[in-house]
Parts: sequence; C-alpha cells; structure tokens
Amino acid sequence: MRILSQAAIFILPSLLPSLAAGSGFDCKHIVVDGIKFDLSRLGGVHELYHVETNEDAVVNTTYVMNICNILKGDAHRGDLSCGTSKNICGFRHATARDEKESESYAFPIAGLDPLGHGSKDPEITRLKKLDAERQGLLVKLSGGEYLEDHEKKKKDTAALIEFQCDPDKSGLEGLEDSETSDAAANRRRSQLEATSDDNTGDDKDGDDKDGDDHDDGSNPSRSLQFKSFKLVDDTYILRLDWKTRYACDDYLKNRKDDSPSGHWGFFTWLIIILFLCTAAYLIFGSWLNYNRYGARGWDLLPHGDTIRDIPYIFQDWIRRVINTVQGPGSRGGYSAV
Repeated sequence: MRILSQAAIFILPSLLPSLAAGSGFDCKHIVVDGIKFDLSRLGGVHELYHVETNEDAVVNTTYVMNICNILKGDAHRGDLSCGTSKNICGFRHATARDEKESESYAFPIAGLDPLGHGSKDPEITRLKKLDAERQGLLVKLSGGEYLEDHEKKKKDTAALIEFQCDPDKSGLEGLEDSETSDAAANRRRSQLEATSDDNTGDDKDGDDKDGDDHDDGSNPSRSLQFKSFKLVDDTYILRLDWKTRYACDDYLKNRKDDSPSGHWGFFTWLIIILFLCTAAYLIFGSWLNYNRYGARGWDLLPHGDTIRDIPYIFQDWIRRVINTVQGPGSRGGYSAV
C-alpha cells in the first residue's frame, strides 16, 4: 500500500499538465498557424436570448456563456441548473398560446463533464483557411447534451463560435453582464406574456422602447449574434457570430508596437541602471574617503573639487558656445577718439 502511494506521488504530477491541456481552453494564449490571439477581454459571464414563435407556443431561450471559464453559480437560473462545470448553458421557457401553461428546462451546450472530468474538445480554425479575405477564428466547444421533446432522447451538443475581425468593435457592445441578467430575464418574461396574449404584433413598438431588440430577441448593434441552434449530423450545434478586434491577425502585434512601454522600455532601464551605478559610486567613494582620510563635508565625495566647480565649468562652457555662435565681430580693436 505504501509502495502504491509513493508511486502515485511521482506519477500524478507528470499527468496533471496533460490533463489540464486536454480539458481546458486557454482563451488568453491561443496560437493558430503561428499567430497569437488573446480573447481574454471577452471573458466573464454574458448572455443573449432568442425567441421562437410557432403555432403552439412561444419559446424563449436564454444562452449564458463564459468562454474563458466555467459558469459556476451562473449555471443556475431559479430552479433550473445545467451544471457548474459548463461554459455555455441554455435555459428554455416555453409558454403555450392557447393555455396558460409553461415549461422550463436547462441544457448544457459546452464545457467539462460533471465534476470537471472529460474534455470539451476545443477545435480552433482560422477563418482565412475557409475564406482568404476574412480574418478571425472559428472555435468549436463540445461537452453538452440536449433532450429532444418529440423523442425524449438525449443528443450531444456543441457551440460553434465565429470570432470575426472588426477593428471598430471590442466585442462587448450590447452584452449584458451577470448583475443585470435577472432583471433582464424578468423583463423578457413580461414581454413574452404580452406577446402570447396578443398575437397581432402591436407590442412591437413597446418592445423597441426598451432597446433595439427585435421580436426574436436579436439586436443588430450587439457584437455577439445568435445564428441558429439545430441538429447537424446527430449533434445539436449552437452557432454564434462574435465581432471583435481581438480576432484580428495583427491586433497583438500592433498593440505591442504602439505601446509607449515598447519604445521607452530600454531607455527607462538604461536610466535606472546609470542612476544606480552613480549612486553606488558616490556612496562607496564617500565611505572610502571617510575611513581612509577621515574626510568631512564636501571632501567625502569622490572628486569633490570637480563637483564644486561644476557650476563654473558649465558657465564657462555656455559663454564659449555663445561666443562661437556670435563670432568675433566686425571691430578688431580700439578706434581713435
């Protein structure tokens, strides 16, 4: 038993790096085709919603996501939960049109398996490979499941996020943070109830007063856009478009070149080193003069006479410069009176 425990001590540390690499998606350090990307500015909990209307019900689905970390407590919405180890979750509320009945359920879309095991199998592709005129990244994250209503059968789910290069957008335009998500959810429920009671579309103007949201929950000014959630090859795929400057190929390079610290870093260190060397020379020289010659005052400083004469030396140097610039003048001696 002791042998097994000692062996585990040596084996586990070697396995941890591979486990972390297999189960994680480091959005801060992304390297594709030799180009580095940093999507960490898009981290944090964000949400967007989509409304589908059919003959039987109005279905409102809220997608909660954090591409850089797991959702933790944000994976819970009231009585609904899809697992705290997920990165993307969907919360669906279906309200019947002919009856006052509603159904709500949650489903994970991407992330680790329960208790943090398994992998979300990230797949990253540059958009330039798909279209030579486009810049950005295509990221696929797996690890969820969806229960079909008609078959009551679980299907795998995944998220396909297309990070599109847009130098004018940070990627956070129009996104709601987690602090306002509950209030936003309550407002949407009120809008859905009004829509289900009145199918004439007269409430559209009222919805637009609260923002630019359309009847389906879309917002053209928002950087993150919902595209679809449908079954593709026996897997439900959530497709999202995310416009951001952080997906541009040359963003990190230009930011480094334009940074003031990139130009002045060397000179700053040079000044610091010269200052430290000068201070060390003065301190050591003063200590040496005190112990060897018993010097006091200005005599402590090495080359004290020269330091005292600096103002006069500088004054003479200024006078010579002025004389050189002005020249000797046109008069070469005394004139007769």
